[in-house]
Amino acid sequence: MMDRRLIENFDWSIIWVLFAIISIGLLSIYSALYVQIQAHPTNNLFLRQLVWLAVGMTVMCCSLFIDYQRLRSISPWVYGFVLLLLLVVMVAGKEVNGSRRWLEIAGFQFQPSEFMKVVIVLQLAGYFSSQDVPGYPSLGKLILPVCFTIAPVLLVLAEPDLGTAISILAISTTIIFYVGIRWKYLAIGALSLLPFLVPVWEHALKPYQKRRILILLRPDLDPLGAGYHIRQSKIAIGSGMLWGKGFLNGTQNKLHFLPEKHTDFIFSVWAEEWGFVGSAVLILLFCLLIFLTLRVAGRSRDRYGSLIVIGMSAYILWQAIINIGMVIGLLPVVGITLPFVSYGGSSLITLCFAIGMIENVSMRRYVFQTR
Repeated sequence: MMDRRLIENFDWSIIWVLFAIISIGLLSIYSALYVQIQAHPTNNLFLRQLVWLAVGMTVMCCSLFIDYQRLRSISPWVYGFVLLLLLVVMVAGKEVNGSRRWLEIAGFQFQPSEFMKVVIVLQLAGYFSSQDVPGYPSLGKLILPVCFTIAPVLLVLAEPDLGTAISILAISTTIIFYVGIRWKYLAIGALSLLPFLVPVWEHALKPYQKRRILILLRPDLDPLGAGYHIRQSKIAIGSGMLWGKGFLNGTQNKLHFLPEKHTDFIFSVWAEEWGFVGSAVLILLFCLLIFLTLRVAGRSRDRYGSLIVIGMSAYILWQAIINIGMVIGLLPVVGITLPFVSYGGSSLITLCFAIGMIENVSMRRYVFQTR
């Protein structure tokens, strides 16, 4: 039976905001897949999303019953296991549209790189909360966490999956900044990366990834090719105007001009149907969610717990920023989903786990208040 004090410290405000965002996601996915749903009422991606949502909620609930302090000792093993899965993807992963990102076991497909987003948080939180690593750690103490980050980033880039690699890098960087880093180390890091920019551009990035970056700088470079996605997305968002065209009435969506509309460009579907007002509501909900999760980090009485919350919040924050920036033309198209809104099983499960860990820290803060 769960301790009464755990229930009293459960932050329900996070859950209400989360349910509001998920509801927007379900409405948008239903609209994006409306034709498929009408053709196959009992077998469509919308029903699959409901199944993934049920699994995600189950994972979130289960994560509440495990004291997060116990994860400190097993996180290196979990990190190593997920890193091994990323290596397996390189050899035996399922290839879709030129990318090898998925593993399939007994008919179940999953994306190991999505799990790395939460595993890297646990790994870095455990490292930086140890007594041997003070605030504003020395350069020598930063070598190991940098290696923890670079290893999965390079493996994910090789899939190739630039968006997930950027997301993992952003999460790790946020945790390191929260711990504290001296400006001279930042300068050293920036200068040491400069020699690698040209080799990365020439050899690491795929031709289509280079094209997408160039499209960001020159939108008219290839309007019917590499620039088609972002062009149609901006048309959809702009045509929504103030109040939108109404549910199921988005023309860019209905006429199939908008590509990847149930995953990467789900925000465009929502913006076209609900306009500037609906878009502002969704963005404000994300801002509120991040504020509430950071409040949990501020209330935490131990360093490990606060680092977990900061990392999980960074996961949600950066993925939302990258996706929305991508679909409105402020960032290059890198193939990253909108948290809790886009279709996707692995992503939804890991995001629900992230919320579960944030609530886990919130529920157990009384332990450190009474010691």
